[in-house]
Amino acid sequence: MSAPTERASGIGDWLSLVRFSHSVFALPFALCGAWLAADGVPPVLTLVWIVVCAVCARTAAMGFNRLVDRQIDARNPRTQQREIPSGRLSVGAVTALVVGASSAFVLAAYALHPLAGHLSFPVLAILLSYSFFKRFSAFAHVVLGIALALAPLGAWIAVRGSFEGSLAPVLWLALAVTTWVAGFDLIYACQDAEFDVRAGLHSVPARYGIGSALVLSSALHVVTVAALAAVGWSGGLGWIWYAAVLLSALLLVYEHSLVSKDDLSRVNAAFFTVNGWLGVGLFAGMVLDRAL
Repeated sequence: MSAPTERASGIGDWLSLVRFSHSVFALPFALCGAWLAADGVPPVLTLVWIVVCAVCARTAAMGFNRLVDRQIDARNPRTQQREIPSGRLSVGAVTALVVGASSAFVLAAYALHPLAGHLSFPVLAILLSYSFFKRFSAFAHVVLGIALALAPLGAWIAVRGSFEGSLAPVLWLALAVTTWVAGFDLIYACQDAEFDVRAGLHSVPARYGIGSALVLSSALHVVTVAALAAVGWSGGLGWIWYAAVLLSALLLVYEHSLVSKDDLSRVNAAFFTVNGWLGVGLFAGMVLDRAL
């Protein structure tokens, strides 16, 4: 591996570090949780603070993950050109970003109301702890799913301000997000199966093989679709929501058609493009269903 090259960092490096464009994964589900809680359009200021919380929480989690994994990334040919190993961003600068984003997340949560603020601390702990799980557990994929599932749960609390009323719709949504994220993370992790074995890291593809990981991913996504249907049933949603769920099921089928244990060349298309459209489509279905 060549030595890191030093140069001035730009805004593109920061956006790449935290994968800002991938906020489309969690944000639509946070907004779905808000729409469910409000039974329609939530207050505008509440929505603004929910978006701030979602972006700051994800920025803190991604930045922390890059910090914790910087030495691993430097040894992995697929990741050694990431911002910290390549020298484009310094450890100190990224640490400052994580501290700032974490602080902004907590403050934004308190701006919603005290309960959301109090809950921001355990939420932040879960988001940051994910980065350590692959060092001792093959099921870090599920932990990542749980971390993103906190988005709709948090948005529900942000709108309702309490745990009163039926939590069934948002709990089904949280299950859907957990299994959806764990499923597509399994696909993504297949790229690093050989490296993980050599580095002593834990993942389902490394422990059980790529074929088994893809089968488990498919099973998780079956649960995802069933849980999304249960959101509609428990939340009193109509045919537009179920049409969005059907579209999501078709996207997941397409996602799995792009990869096999012998061909992972289209993992990025499966991971980024398909899943990005899935989240946006479900949010659009939620909004239209409640409006019409």
